[in-house]
Amino acid sequence: MNIFVSSLSFRAKKEDLAELFAPYGEVTSARIIINRDTRRSKGYGFVEMPNESEGNAAIEALNGSEHMGRTISVAVANERPAREE
Repeated sequence: MNIFVSSLSFRAKKEDLAELFAPYGEVTSARIIINRDTRRSKGYGFVEMPNESEGNAAIEALNGSEHMGRTISVAVANERPAREE
């Protein structure tokens, strides 16, 4: 399950994100999206959890919670549309 996390602190690292979700189950990856020009966080990221029920529990528990001084939004990530060639 791919989970979208927004309104993250610009100080947050991928390790912080993985640690936040770990109590709810196995985290296979966590990443923070970085602006290519400034090399700073864009304030959102993605977490992958292999177990859907654990992912849903994490979304339920963490959506609207506070992390590093900011109220975060957590939801199921929308799949990217396929790119036309």
